[in-house]
Amino acid sequence: MLLLIPGPVTTHPDVRAAANRDVAPWDQEVRDEIARLLVRLRNLAGGRDGIETALSLPGCGHFIVEAAIRSFVLPAIDQEHGTSGGILIPATGQYSERMMRLARSAGRRVTVLPASLTAPLDPAAVEAALAADPTITHLGLVYSETSSGIIHDPEAIGAVVRRQGRRMILDAVSAFGALPVSIADHPEIDAMVFSANKCLEGLPGFGVAVSPIARLLDVHGKAGSWSFDLGDVYANGLENGPGAARFTPPIQPMVALHTALDRLDAEGGPPARLRRYRANMDALFDGMESLGLRPILTRGLQGPIIMNVAAPAHPDWDLKRFVEALKRRGVLISNFKNTEEPSMRIGAIGAIGTAEIHRAVAAMGETLDELGWHVPASAA
Repeated sequence: MLLLIPGPVTTHPDVRAAANRDVAPWDQEVRDEIARLLVRLRNLAGGRDGIETALSLPGCGHFIVEAAIRSFVLPAIDQEHGTSGGILIPATGQYSERMMRLARSAGRRVTVLPASLTAPLDPAAVEAALAADPTITHLGLVYSETSSGIIHDPEAIGAVVRRQGRRMILDAVSAFGALPVSIADHPEIDAMVFSANKCLEGLPGFGVAVSPIARLLDVHGKAGSWSFDLGDVYANGLENGPGAARFTPPIQPMVALHTALDRLDAEGGPPARLRRYRANMDALFDGMESLGLRPILTRGLQGPIIMNVAAPAHPDWDLKRFVEALKRRGVLISNFKNTEEPSMRIGAIGAIGTAEIHRAVAAMGETLDELGWHVPASAA
């Protein structure tokens, strides 16, 4: 099955084969293997030995986002320290809304910054919002917003956060491994978070945070949750050795990520992977237009990760029915929409190239014809 979703993605057979073994996570050799993995991830994020570190947490990308918020943003009222915290979250799409929900559920004060769903975030708007409320300590930014496909600019936004003397949590879940970012260039970042099963082309099961060590030492025990305390994750590594887990980890996906990272290195690193994804997206954009379908974003703003496409203007349109019919042709896309208007999301990432994109476009055309929903390109 060709997975054209924002994650989990289509993986290479070598990556899947690397997970096909029984592994004891408490074995010292395995701990050493995980320690090496975390160093590789830290280095890939631009982290420096002794200054930043990479930490893993079982679960999906939302888990590591919640852990970052709980660990670094103080509760609305911190009785012990007599201080209050707050996080500014630009409303850039559904995944920023999920960050808001995670923060509120954790008892953190959320300030919402209205933002366009189909244009990059305006740094001036961020700066004005931070300047207007000095009690806001953090900005939560979604780098690649997969509800729309838009990409925001952590370089420009990070510069604003630094000028205002605030901190940032960067949700790079669907960006890391392809889109450029180096934590060494961003002293304002408390946590850059991502998962293995998107641009790294690994298997799902865990998330990663790359954070400054000094900040982890400062926030240990303040998360209000043992499971989601990144300071405690770091302290456990200090006590029990690098690669030691507090609880049973998703060890097969973790050891398999070494193979996925080997493939990333062999490809030429994130710049080469980004070129492949952009070529995939260009082919997908052309393909949608050839089918008479309209991408939500203009070509100039379309990110390389995922495309949101307006549904055919047909009274019988049914996304789930389309997805199931397309799946019979060996192609799977997301079966839920993230926009007010009827739409469908199609990914361009994973261990695929333009040949797979062309095959998928042909399958979509056949599916539209089968269901009687095809719109000629001249009518689009």
